[in-house]
Amino acid sequence: MIPWLLDHLVPFAEHMQQRVAGDSRVYLTGRTAMAAVTSFLAAIVLGPYAIRWLKGRFHERIDSASETLNKLHAHKQGTPTMGGLFIMAAVVIATLLWADLSNPYVQIGLFVTITFTALGGVDDWIKLSTNKRGLKARQKLAVQFILAMSAATWIYIEQRQHPLGLEIVFPIGGAVFWLGLGLIPWAAFVIVGTSNGVNLTDGLDGLASGCAVFVGTAFVGLAYLAGHSVLAEYLSIPYMPGAGELGILVSALVGAILGFLWFNCYPAQVFMGDTGSLPIGAIFALAALVTRQEFLLVIIGGVFVVETLSVIMQIGWYKATGTKLIACSPLHNHFVFRGHHEIKIVTRFWIGSALLAILGIASLKLQ
Repeated sequence: MIPWLLDHLVPFAEHMQQRVAGDSRVYLTGRTAMAAVTSFLAAIVLGPYAIRWLKGRFHERIDSASETLNKLHAHKQGTPTMGGLFIMAAVVIATLLWADLSNPYVQIGLFVTITFTALGGVDDWIKLSTNKRGLKARQKLAVQFILAMSAATWIYIEQRQHPLGLEIVFPIGGAVFWLGLGLIPWAAFVIVGTSNGVNLTDGLDGLASGCAVFVGTAFVGLAYLAGHSVLAEYLSIPYMPGAGELGILVSALVGAILGFLWFNCYPAQVFMGDTGSLPIGAIFALAALVTRQEFLLVIIGGVFVVETLSVIMQIGWYKATGTKLIACSPLHNHFVFRGHHEIKIVTRFWIGSALLAILGIASLKLQ
């Protein structure tokens, strides 16, 4: 049986390798799957030790600007936080094991993962060790933009040599708009915006992590498709040689989040904190930028977009009228105020995220 499989599968694999110019020729599909499995197992194994260690050092402090919300979430007081440390540790371990480390997109991905994790860790540490609510908004945003501009410049250097590498691609109709050097500030904006979007969504047990699984899975597929010359041509999407290797890092992220969700589902044993939410959003943004699918990110990551818009609209509405548009922002807190059970809110947001991921992938055929 095995000799027969080798006789028939090896020529097929060699044929496919010739059609996937630019990507690694070493079982990309298998390595992508194994990255997810490895990071999941790493998170499951590291989780109990990390939670024990965090429990003695970093406890969640319920201290939002809303006294009502503080009372509703009082039972979460003292839950270990900064669980993003073992999420990202699992991602890095799996990526180092399974990805082609000479690939520039993998290098950018590791840079984004490590630096945004460090920024989130500092923000969480200040929040937990002092009476402050973390870094000041301007400080945090400034550092995010510095890191994002660094990654964006790196992306520009790699993308400028590819057709459509410096263009915005609209998901419906396939229209394109050339950015040139404008890709750098645009990419920085996308990275910072998505990073903060995931951060705002991380307010209920399993909410951000569950939604992130669906978004991440969609971008694993998009990275694979964008790195495959035949499939990219068939779907009329930009072909980006090497993008498939970034899919390994995103796949590792999905596996690590699933492992974290094992401990983060209601009632949560640990929270990810900014240490996890900031790099998760930045990695999603990076995947969208490399595959030139920023507008699909708006659809696939629609839950994060709506959560962010709910905050912006709440602030704008209050400044204009002196009244609240919704009971409490971000949007998930509105439903908490309305008396919905946390599990029901989270499950419905997961359903919405899954449907948006399916819609985003389906829209590829509209290009």
